[in-house]
Amino acid sequence: MVATNKLKIFNDPIYGFITIPSTLIYDLIQHPYFQRLRRISQMGLSYLVYPGAHHTRFHHALGSMHIMQKAIQTLRYKGIIISDAEENALYIAILLHDIGHGPFSHAMEHSIVEEVHHEEISLLFMKTLNTEFDGQLDLAIQIFKGAYHRKFMLQLISSQLDMDRMDYLKRDSFYSGVAEGNINSDRLIQMMNVKDDELVIEEKGIYSVEKFLVARRLMYWQTYLHKTSVVAELILTKILKRAKELTQKGIQLNCSAPLDFFLNHRITNQNFDNATLATFALLDDYDVMSAIKTWQFNDDFVLSSLCKMIINRDLLKIVMHDIKPESEKLNDLKIKLASLYHISEKEVSYFVFKGTLKNQAYNKQSEPISILKKDGSIENLINSTDQLQVRALSKAVIKYFMCFPKVLLDT
Repeated sequence: MVATNKLKIFNDPIYGFITIPSTLIYDLIQHPYFQRLRRISQMGLSYLVYPGAHHTRFHHALGSMHIMQKAIQTLRYKGIIISDAEENALYIAILLHDIGHGPFSHAMEHSIVEEVHHEEISLLFMKTLNTEFDGQLDLAIQIFKGAYHRKFMLQLISSQLDMDRMDYLKRDSFYSGVAEGNINSDRLIQMMNVKDDELVIEEKGIYSVEKFLVARRLMYWQTYLHKTSVVAELILTKILKRAKELTQKGIQLNCSAPLDFFLNHRITNQNFDNATLATFALLDDYDVMSAIKTWQFNDDFVLSSLCKMIINRDLLKIVMHDIKPESEKLNDLKIKLASLYHISEKEVSYFVFKGTLKNQAYNKQSEPISILKKDGSIENLINSTDQLQVRALSKAVIKYFMCFPKVLLDT
């Protein structure tokens, strides 16, 4: 048998060459659970707005691991002791942090797997892999759960300035072409330190942090909360909800076996067992898009109409407001649509609805970004900056929207 060289490299368009740090990491990457991420889009249906946004969660996971390598190298250089076991655990935890995402993740979580968050599924995957790999993920799981005694290690994986955010902002900016989201992750990492077991940014890096938060705010408005991206994801959520509703009425819909399983079962934390996880692991974007292509010809008016909207990119009209839209206007639109297509009030609700969007680049109520002052003291970012910008970015901006078919514009 020919031995496999497991210390391979990936050529990444963002960072250049990404090295695999160990044979265990290689084996995890090669596992079918992780390879599934090649078939899970990082930005959902945002490619309907930005044609280049076809990158996957596989790209993002590798990128996050790469900058984790840089962060560990920087912290060790500054005298922070990180053992080989802790280093390996950090790589595993960040590599697998998104492994629980399903196809078009947020649409899935609000439709057919509505009671189980992707982070909980990630943990289930990690525990299953830990069994397969004879307990080698024990420490990674402790860190991921926040159960490890060294607090800063969890902050590297999940905080307001973690490796996850650093990669997805830079990566999503690159693939979407939205230059405002580009951040200087190298500078941010070089400014990292640990004080009293807390991840901190040295004072001279404060403006890089401000740039990071501004970039995050702009990326949310221009990409993640772009009105076309929002309405496309909402339509997809409605499609899956309608499909589940029809299935549970006994109507058979043509789709893959894994998708059919989740349409036919109510999934909760209590019944999300190993068999359910194995089925979930077979589910990806291709299952959903293949089903939508088929369902556009279904006899059900609601399901077929919504599917055609996605396939042909002929979406619902979405109107944004700074104040809550009047309920009377929404009701008028519902009455008009019901009369136009002779459909029920419940069916109308799939096409005419309202909602809210929230953009908050920095949450001062959550665990704050801490600044290490030159005198050795630690200060909250809000109190450290000499500009009003961060204070403004910490305020949540709420916008309201209303969606309805474009045909109503002519009535």
